[in-house]
Amino acid sequence: MVGARITAIGTYVPEKKLTNFELEQMVDTNNEWIIQRTGIHERRISRPDEFTSDLCEAAVKDLMQRYNKKVEDVDMIIVATSTPDFPFPSVSSIIQDRLNIAQTGAIDLSAACAGFVYALHTAHTFIASGLHKKVLVIGADTISKITDYTDRSTCILFGDGAGAVLVEKDEQSKSFIEFNLGSDGSGAQHVYRPGLSKKVNGIELLDTQYLVQNGREVFRWVVRNVPYNVKQILEKTKTSLEQVDWFIPHSANLRLIEPICEKLKFPMEKTLYSLVNFGNTSAATIPLALDLGIREGKVKNGDRVLMYGFGSGLVHAGQLLELDFDEQINTPTPL
Repeated sequence: MVGARITAIGTYVPEKKLTNFELEQMVDTNNEWIIQRTGIHERRISRPDEFTSDLCEAAVKDLMQRYNKKVEDVDMIIVATSTPDFPFPSVSSIIQDRLNIAQTGAIDLSAACAGFVYALHTAHTFIASGLHKKVLVIGADTISKITDYTDRSTCILFGDGAGAVLVEKDEQSKSFIEFNLGSDGSGAQHVYRPGLSKKVNGIELLDTQYLVQNGREVFRWVVRNVPYNVKQILEKTKTSLEQVDWFIPHSANLRLIEPICEKLKFPMEKTLYSLVNFGNTSAATIPLALDLGIREGKVKNGDRVLMYGFGSGLVHAGQLLELDFDEQINTPTPL
């Protein structure tokens, strides 16, 4: 297979903050309860006139500025999102136009909170096939726009954000080591946003414009399945957990990450997450967590990183990587 390497990363979050104390004024909750149950202190919220495409564009521009990268020769754009500006046209097509990329493929990918890892895997396969050379991968969501701020069980969780990486052909250095993908559609009714059909698995869905989540059932499924599937990646590559420098699970909820790490016997201090200041940003949580690690000087080239995303579907996706970014030319702007 042709080698592929992740060469650059960029991220963006909206300026507006929504703190736990502000949520106290909106629903029956309080700061201490939210932190105890989720680990989240605040989240970023997009403006009414700010959409997923805007976050994507800003994340790519951050990537370009930090690594002195051009994207005019990108030959595929993949945007992982559950909150596109429109059902169609795609966010990727909007990004193609805004970044003035003359000739490129452009697709949106729907895999909810596992979307970024699915998109990374897709980019790798495009390049490994020999048919593509440079793929722009973006995970972005504006979940606040489909959040019911009268429902205290969900509104405390979600925020908005975007993360972008560039995946390029490279015969000398390869980022991608192993992957694992899976789905359990029998649990589709546990996390959904209603659409054209009003039933799933024979079950009537709530008539709402907002995201609906059965947190307890999702928790059980994640804790049962994610540690097992992480171990599948390690077994395939004969990699021990001691050889993994950083674990980056989807930043859904700190109280969900803790039992995953406990089952794996993986230390929390080597686990990266982005939820404390940004909440659950769906497809953006993993690239945001990776970039926070880079910005803080924790994550370095040569590190082995194991990402694992999971979400509505119920879908999950893992990727074991060895990082080898290009040199960062400019200091990133603060998030």
